[in-house]
Amino acid sequence: MSEEKQHHHLFHHKKDDENQNVSSEVVYSETTSTAYGDEVIQSTDVYAAGDHVKTDDKFEEYEKARKEEKHHKHMEHLGEMGAVAAGAFALHEKHAEKKDPEHAHRHKIEEEIAATAAVGAGGYVFHEHHEKKESKEEEKEAEGKKHHHLF
Repeated sequence: MSEEKQHHHLFHHKKDDENQNVSSEVVYSETTSTAYGDEVIQSTDVYAAGDHVKTDDKFEEYEKARKEEKHHKHMEHLGEMGAVAAGAFALHEKHAEKKDPEHAHRHKIEEEIAATAAVGAGGYVFHEHHEKKESKEEEKEAEGKKHHHLF
């Protein structure tokens, strides 16, 4: 046991074999075959091995923020449709109140409930609009175009 290397940490430790197999470069080349069976290298590109890790993390963060922004935009539109529908129903009940004096009290109550639902839907739209703006800012930060300043 004293000869083996002991690890007390759970993360960020690698075996010696893993470090030897990792190359510092990735080579990408395109080849084409000629009519005589010869292969000709048209282009060769060399990339550093560690470059793609950071971009993948940033890309995943960017995609997550973009997806969240689309979700909030979709929910904002649904809230707008709900507010319009509730407002239209309130107007319908107001009209029905005048047309049907026998059930005027019932139509008045339904109108007020629909108007309350329209106001609630408007509040939900406002909330989703705010969430969409925050997601858009997170997307820009993940993209690297904007830095969040505290002052």
